[in-house]
Amino acid sequence: MDNSDLFWVSIVCCFFLNLINNNGVEASHKVFPEFQSLKASKVSQQHRTGYHFQPPKHWINGPMYFNGVYHLFYQYNPKGAVWGNIVWAHSVSTDLINWVPLNPAIYPTKPFDINGCWSGSVTILPGNKPIILYTGIDTQNRQVQNFAVPKNLSDPYLKEWIKPDINPLMVPANGMNASLFRDPTTGWRGKDGRWRVLVGNKRRNRGMALLYRSRDFVHWTKAQHPLHSSAKTGMWECPDFFPVQLKGESGLDTSVMGDHVKHVLKVSLDSTRFEYYTLGHYLPEKDRYVPDNTSADDATGLRYDYGNFYASKTFFDAGKDRRILWGWANESDTPKDDVAKGWAGIQTIPRMVWLDKSEKQLVQWPIEELEKLRGNEVHLKEVELMKGSLVEVRGITAAQADVEVTFHFSNLDKAEPFDPTWVDAQQLCGQKRSTDHGGIGPFGLLTLASDNLNEYTPVFFRIFKAQDKHVVLMCSDASSFISSSNLILVWHQNSSSLKKEMYKPSFGGFVDVDLSEGKLSLRSLIDHSVVESFGAEGKTCITSRVYPSLALGDDARLYAFNNGTEPVRILNLKAWSLGSPRMN
Repeated sequence: MDNSDLFWVSIVCCFFLNLINNNGVEASHKVFPEFQSLKASKVSQQHRTGYHFQPPKHWINGPMYFNGVYHLFYQYNPKGAVWGNIVWAHSVSTDLINWVPLNPAIYPTKPFDINGCWSGSVTILPGNKPIILYTGIDTQNRQVQNFAVPKNLSDPYLKEWIKPDINPLMVPANGMNASLFRDPTTGWRGKDGRWRVLVGNKRRNRGMALLYRSRDFVHWTKAQHPLHSSAKTGMWECPDFFPVQLKGESGLDTSVMGDHVKHVLKVSLDSTRFEYYTLGHYLPEKDRYVPDNTSADDATGLRYDYGNFYASKTFFDAGKDRRILWGWANESDTPKDDVAKGWAGIQTIPRMVWLDKSEKQLVQWPIEELEKLRGNEVHLKEVELMKGSLVEVRGITAAQADVEVTFHFSNLDKAEPFDPTWVDAQQLCGQKRSTDHGGIGPFGLLTLASDNLNEYTPVFFRIFKAQDKHVVLMCSDASSFISSSNLILVWHQNSSSLKKEMYKPSFGGFVDVDLSEGKLSLRSLIDHSVVESFGAEGKTCITSRVYPSLALGDDARLYAFNNGTEPVRILNLKAWSLGSPRMN
């Protein structure tokens, strides 16, 4: 297999609703028929992002690398700002930051996809030939797997795609729920010369990754057993399966296997709207995947991102020898708000992903190309943050910024005791908010803050003492609220937006980090209505969608704060205003 294998990140496409109940079809995504074909008369810029991928208007909800060009095929509603009328829209880039729009690549036109062209992936076949596998909804409202090929391989942008009439390639097996069979993965090729792909499925409440094999990528046979399954996890959407090397940060082609790699299996859980992944070993002679016992193999397991992040996939970027992760951050406001503003949905910043040195988790970091957008820079060093102190980061555009900060604490003696029943980090963040005084923490950043701090979105850490180790909690809390007097915090009920109808959760994850040097780092990418944060150099990541009504544009502020008893020092803080790339 050519090492520039591709994929398409399924975003909106993982959300299904079939409106009839034959063929065992069940609904799993809410549709707003009164809004789905309502075109935007104008597009509100108030909360539109400056450097995150989105089309000019309407609903979006991935990417591939081929011959030096990145292709983003994304699920798009050309007729409205809510889910519906979905096509495969298409944009191209040479740097994953600046994007040029092309005409949509795939429309529902054939009996095998007339009711929808949904999620899929792209694989490079021998001879450097890309082929798309995607889920179509056929005339019987069944989910079936189809393929498409470029009309003209000499076209560098692959603008046109053909869907041969021999489709579909895979149909639901006898007894299978026809609405629970979707999202084929990038293919990998075994030593026996046969290709493999996974398709998401569930049986009763057991989520599973069905395995299919083929010698020619056209005629597929379902394996007797799934590659892997897990009880009580519900429908597995958007499965992703890929190798990571044990040492180093370089990426690997999807077909690589051996003693020098581990494998990652990621699934998106339809029942929770979150994703989880496991690390483990692929047994090619049995075509089975065995997760390590270092994390849970269920909805409580490891996540790429503990916030508003779903339907992600990865691809191998052969041009820069790296594996890139890209996810979707949907809106957190109402469908009526989406219609009013004329758009909905963004892609998160592409992230490089690799195996942590502990071999127990993955690490993520924004792609280096983003740094080309950095403009005005400010720098703070050796700033002491006593309990209740607040320091503004001035001199940048706080609504569209990149900030990196390293905090230092002299000792851990005042860390609060950790209750071993605290297993749900998100729930704990809802209880231990930025407004609640602690021993070491909460400390961190107040992003998208208004002048009087009636609005802000905090991203912060809190450190606890367990029986034989320290536990670090990272939160992004859209529901806290503070006011300030002479830069001393006065804590009240909290909110990232004064709008009451917004979804304003507390997101959180634990951070597995060595605190022996008394340091903890945080990077936040702030972009008007989204805050992507990376704790401890990418060990724990949280994305929040927020909609301030006061902290807009030049009126947005950025602060560092500490609300713990133990003083915390800003060892080093750098922040940059970020420019706006070409965006469709």
